[in-house]
Amino acid sequence: MMIAEINSHILDPATGLLLLVVFGGLWIALGVWWGKKAKSSEGFMLAGRNVGLALGTATAMATWITSNTTMMAPVFALKQGVWGMLAYATASFGLFLFAPMAMRIHKLLPNGYTSGDFFRLRFGNVAWGIFLAISLLYSMSWLVTMAIAGGELVNALSGIDYVTGLTVILLVCIGYTLFGGLFAVIGTDYLQSVIILIGIVVIGVAVLTKTDIPEMAAHLKTTQPSLVSVFMPVALLAVFNNMFFGFGEVFHNNVWWSRVFAMRKSVAPKAFFLAGVLWFPIPIAAGFIALSAGVLGINIVNENMTGPLVASQIMGADGGGTLPGIIIFTVLFCSLASSIDSLLAATSDLITRDGFEKMFKRGVKLEDAVIRKAGKYAIIGIGLLAWLLALPRWPIQQALFLSGPLVASVIWPVIAGLYWQKVNRGFIIAAMILGSASGLWAYFSIGWFVASLISVAVSMLLTVAGRFVAPQTFDWKKLSSDI
Repeated sequence: MMIAEINSHILDPATGLLLLVVFGGLWIALGVWWGKKAKSSEGFMLAGRNVGLALGTATAMATWITSNTTMMAPVFALKQGVWGMLAYATASFGLFLFAPMAMRIHKLLPNGYTSGDFFRLRFGNVAWGIFLAISLLYSMSWLVTMAIAGGELVNALSGIDYVTGLTVILLVCIGYTLFGGLFAVIGTDYLQSVIILIGIVVIGVAVLTKTDIPEMAAHLKTTQPSLVSVFMPVALLAVFNNMFFGFGEVFHNNVWWSRVFAMRKSVAPKAFFLAGVLWFPIPIAAGFIALSAGVLGINIVNENMTGPLVASQIMGADGGGTLPGIIIFTVLFCSLASSIDSLLAATSDLITRDGFEKMFKRGVKLEDAVIRKAGKYAIIGIGLLAWLLALPRWPIQQALFLSGPLVASVIWPVIAGLYWQKVNRGFIIAAMILGSASGLWAYFSIGWFVASLISVAVSMLLTVAGRFVAPQTFDWKKLSSDI
């Protein structure tokens, strides 16, 4: 489905192209520099397993500040009002709950590489295969939404065509991830998190000083009362649906597990908790500005670009101001890059470690150089596939939330696998399959706002049943000895 072009741009194409070149050159140069630290495939994948609190917090927060945070939160607010804005903020709860889980993961898998290692050793090959399918499908959908947002961002802000923007942003992220692996990802995430936080503060101050909040509230009550209603059923369902979607995203995805393995044991729980605290207000701030669109008389043609367009109007960029446009462009570019690079690195690790090394080359001792080369080929392949899938320019919400039921079905199997010594593997497999199937049915038959809720409910019932029906005892030592 094609989306109408936006003809008003807050930056001229030359400035937009210059910003792309500057950021692209800077990040790739840093990737090459940091990549010198990756002396082995383990260093390339896990940054030496010695990441400290500052870098650990920054990379977790920056990765979670995606284009979906800065661009989808305003869409939620535009459609579901105040509840929609809060619904997106519940994704921070996943980081909070993952903090103690990170300590447990470190204890059980001190030498782990991927979340796939855990599923393979804990639940067997069948569950491992299902988990990999879910994880890879979700990671690709997340990556595709980032790529779409990149093309939309460059097009809406500078007038550079969608495909060019999409291509350049993906090439930049592929470039520095290819050279530096997780060292480059974490290093650039740190810089990007600082830039994002400063930019959000600047934009937030502009919004608060230039928006008449009482007038905005009165306008909403008059023209769109449902957006400020306490009882908006769809929005209330969206709060819990998004919360469980966020749990599933964090609990299962190798983006987060790879950071656990990369951080020092004492650092991981603190880093994830702090990242959640720092991330929580950002989607609320991003969503708040969308509520002022009506009172400002802004006509939203492309819902994906609600946040940038309203922010530019408030900051005066629509009147020819270049600096506000550069600030908005920079914040959104960094939010994109900090997620795209993480997905490229973590997904390539799954393909290399679980697919190439453990599945197709099982029993063969591979040289370190072979593993690292396979990882680089995987990064290139993933990036190319994301580019192809992003060309149709799908609505971001549609592309992302279709994967919600899949990841929600894995929440309880992960919890059970980490904390229950006795559980039936067959029930775990059924929980993932039937949870995903029921959630997808709900997505198409009822709506996206209940899909993850139904998936997690079905998965929970089957997982809990597996705790009491023919439970199989697991030897925890296998998780550390069989890696």
